[in-house]
Amino acid sequence: MDLKELEKKFETFGVIPVIAIEEPENALHLADSLIEGGLPVAEITFRTKAAAGVIETLRKNRPELMVGAGTILTVEDLLRARDSGAVFGVAPGYNPLVVSKAREIGFHFFPGVMTPSEIDRGVAEGFKILKFFPSEAAGGINMLKAVSAPYAHLGVRYIPTGGVNASNLSSYLEFDRVIAVGGTWVAKKDAISRGDWEKIKNTVKEAVDIVKRVRGKSS
Repeated sequence: MDLKELEKKFETFGVIPVIAIEEPENALHLADSLIEGGLPVAEITFRTKAAAGVIETLRKNRPELMVGAGTILTVEDLLRARDSGAVFGVAPGYNPLVVSKAREIGFHFFPGVMTPSEIDRGVAEGFKILKFFPSEAAGGINMLKAVSAPYAHLGVRYIPTGGVNASNLSSYLEFDRVIAVGGTWVAKKDAISRGDWEKIKNTVKEAVDIVKRVRGKSS
């Protein structure tokens, strides 16, 4: 998948479920809840030991689900994400070693930023999409609007993550510099552990409805 196609999918989805999953046996149930809810995308974070195996399982058994990897903190994480079949990777911060390796291996990677200096670095490295983290703790949509304003003419867009939920999702999606949000609320770890697939599916549907209402397009 090339970067343009990936950007288009992000724009269409509007929400990227950010998922920490402990139990590999729950991977396919989770995937089905996302797909049936209308949001066939997942960012599986490397916060758990199961992440690489879950990504591999999803890529092999649910090819209609676009699977990325999150919380990529090291070059080793990056390579495991790529080797597991992740289509893209995301990090909470800006690690130059990981950025350099991602470019070397041709892996779609979106580092995290919070300040103008970090955005400067991303722009200098040629990034057009950056993760904004931790979004709400850093000041939310107003902070993002302020720090992104000097770079708007360069076409830089953001994936705000951290504290985004159904109640403030619209305010993020209405901002044209936001390509999509990262949503940890969509499929919480405890709901996955309980096997509460109906709750997850309903939460996904709610998010999809908000995206449709704000952006006027289906996910």
